[in-house]
Amino acid sequence: MFVSGEASILHADLDSFYASVEQRDNPALRGQPVIVGAGVVLAASYEAKAFGVRTAMGGRQARALCPQAVVVPPRMSAYSKASEAVFEVFRDTTPLVEPLSVDEAFLDVSGLRRVSGTPVQIGARLRERVRDDVGLPITVGIARTKFLAKVASQEAKPDGLLLVPPDRELAFLHPLPVRRLWGVGAKTAGKLREHGIDTVADVAELNEATLSSMVGGAMGRQLFALAHNIDRRRVVTGQRRRSVGAQRALGRAGNTMSGSEIDAVVVNLVDRITRRMRAAERTGRTVVLRLRFDDFARVTRSHTLPRATASTDVILGAARALVAAAGPLIAERGLTLIGFAVCNIDRDGAQQMELPFTHSALTADTTSIDSAVDRVRGRYGNAAVMRGVLVGRDPGWEMPMLPD
Repeated sequence: MFVSGEASILHADLDSFYASVEQRDNPALRGQPVIVGAGVVLAASYEAKAFGVRTAMGGRQARALCPQAVVVPPRMSAYSKASEAVFEVFRDTTPLVEPLSVDEAFLDVSGLRRVSGTPVQIGARLRERVRDDVGLPITVGIARTKFLAKVASQEAKPDGLLLVPPDRELAFLHPLPVRRLWGVGAKTAGKLREHGIDTVADVAELNEATLSSMVGGAMGRQLFALAHNIDRRRVVTGQRRRSVGAQRALGRAGNTMSGSEIDAVVVNLVDRITRRMRAAERTGRTVVLRLRFDDFARVTRSHTLPRATASTDVILGAARALVAAAGPLIAERGLTLIGFAVCNIDRDGAQQMELPFTHSALTADTTSIDSAVDRVRGRYGNAAVMRGVLVGRDPGWEMPMLPD
């Protein structure tokens, strides 16, 4: 694959997205520490982050760290509208836009020099337009590779612009902490630290075989490549989602939830996921459970079904079995987040949906019920029909999502 010799890939990332929308819409919040979400922190302004507040932290802990913070309830529809407006600016900038989430994307501006100027000029104009048209701060990193463009935007935050020239790539990258390499979380960083490896330069001094012996073959190969800024991926447009998921942060409240309360969260998340799958005409085979515990450690469990499906009941059965198997871990370590994703998604969509895959009358019946429920919700709203276990319970928030 070809990688341009010019630094022409932009990584554009909105700053503290939810909190910035709240500060935009309420001038009294500007310059103040703002926390979005009371029970669990969904977002924090940079003024709040300066006190140690971070996303997914329990609300009580966040308020203890920053008692002067203003806590506001989330407004998901406002965040979705802001995201749509920002992506309009992205697509006006270049047709080559690869969304990563509702608040960040890669943009390829190669070939636009004659009509739009240099990548730095394009990045500066993009930031100005997002600020003027949408009212939000955004940071842009510019580099020759996607990996380095993202690292550049991280280094330039908040509200900055940073170019990494091709002849300065390794000089920029190597002094950074090893956590800047994709895939290096706390666990991998700990393994590397045991060997005296703290910076990207330390990684770059090792060969691939040595790295693989420390962190495993796949991770070793990835770290070796990234430490030398080897990343041949293009900016890709029009890709469909390879998984459909949803999660809910529980904070400290998760430690006191009963089995029935956890099950209600499971039902709600699976219902959201399968509703989105059917709307996008997708089916999938692998159900993935993600848990986060009190100590911020995470575990992942998965189960692969015999056939691809978008049936709520079938996927819910697999999800419940995964949670039941993880029950001892949950009881021992305390649960602060639960999430699910359906992977092994069909490539071209499931145009005929479930019926070609049915292997029992029950599957056909549940598919018909799902379709009927979807039609009612499409006409009267998602709250028009719900499972009995969810009646009277807080369903949590439906986070803004990119199209499936």
